[in-house]
This record gives sequence, C-alpha cells and structure tokens, in this order.
Amino acid sequence: MAEKLGILGRKLGMTRIFASDGSAVAVTVIQAGPCPVVQVKNAETDGYYAVQIAFGADKEKHMTKPLVGHFNKAGKGFFRSLREIRLEGPGNLAVGDEISASIFAAGEKVKITGRSIGKGTAGVMKRWNFRGACSSHGAEKVHRSGGSIGNNTEPSKVWKGKKMAGHLGARRVTSHNLEVVAVRPEDNVILVRGAVPGPRNGLIMVRKQ
Repeated sequence: MAEKLGILGRKLGMTRIFASDGSAVAVTVIQAGPCPVVQVKNAETDGYYAVQIAFGADKEKHMTKPLVGHFNKAGKGFFRSLREIRLEGPGNLAVGDEISASIFAAGEKVKITGRSIGKGTAGVMKRWNFRGACSSHGAEKVHRSGGSIGNNTEPSKVWKGKKMAGHLGARRVTSHNLEVVAVRPEDNVILVRGAVPGPRNGLIMVRKQ
C-alpha cells in the first residue's frame, strides 16, 4: 500500500557487520514486531484514518477491563504497548492483520522514534555544551558554572528559555534518514546503520521516511 507504515520494536543493542568491500559498518539491531492490528480508524467514525498496532505480549491480569475488551475485539491476545499510525486514506489493513519486518527493505530510509536515555540533572557544560569558565588567573570553584544569566536593572529578570542546568534526557526523540542495512524477516530483526534513540531494550517505533 502507498501509506508510510511503521512498526513497533525493541532496541536490542549495537554491533557491527562487514560490507561487501570489507568495511565495518556499525549497526543497531532492532527486534521489529510482529505487530497485530487491533483497531482501524476511518474518517466517518473517528475523523481521520489510522491503524492501531500492538507490541510485546502480556498477561490478561495486567490489563484494565477496558483494555481487555479492546484486545478481545482483535482476538490476538494481550500486549504491553499500543501506538497509532496515521494514514492519508483508507488502507487495506483489517483488524487481526499483522505487520512484520518484511515491510522494510535493505537500503531504505526510515525514521526511528524512541525515548532518550535519562541522565538526571546535568550542568550547563554537559547539557548545553558550554565552554565553562577559565581554569587559572584566580578562578576558584567556577570552572563548570554557567556564568551570568542576565542583567540587573534592565530587564531585571531571567528570560524564559535561558540555557541553564536542569533535567537532561528522558525525552521523545526522532532520528531521520537512517539507512536499513539488512532485514531478517524470519527473525523479526532489522539492522539500521548507526545509533538510534533510547536505551537497550527500550521501545521504539520504526517508520518509513
């Protein structure tokens, strides 16, 4: 179908493979699906077109009653994660169908969304790449500080958005134009060149670019 479909998966980690010319290629290994379609939305009833996919088998006892009823309609079991993929128009997917890694091909460009690794509270040098203060000529205990954050009389405040120390990571991040190096549908695995957002075993979504 013409829609830019995607799939939910799990980041297994990074390794390297060797290309035909003998060069080493750093890749991220992703367990991609299979993801059953548990709901199909259309413009007549929902106002837009989309498919809802699930990933990560789970037990019924971990589900709320509304989710139990929702999953029972699809008849594919119970899952930990649900995500929607917007479509431009009515597609040919139905409830109960499965999306597998075979929707991708080697050489294809994809975008991958995940939650970046949380790093807690960080200073301005780690969070914003500040240079830091000088380390000589009488400087004492200011080497990694942010320095001045504003003026005194005018404007007599710190502007919103000022780059300061604070929480770093644990945010939704999307990396674009990542190349699919290899697809192994029999193992539900795809190999993507370079790094992708998120920690090992983190939930990610791979979509066609």
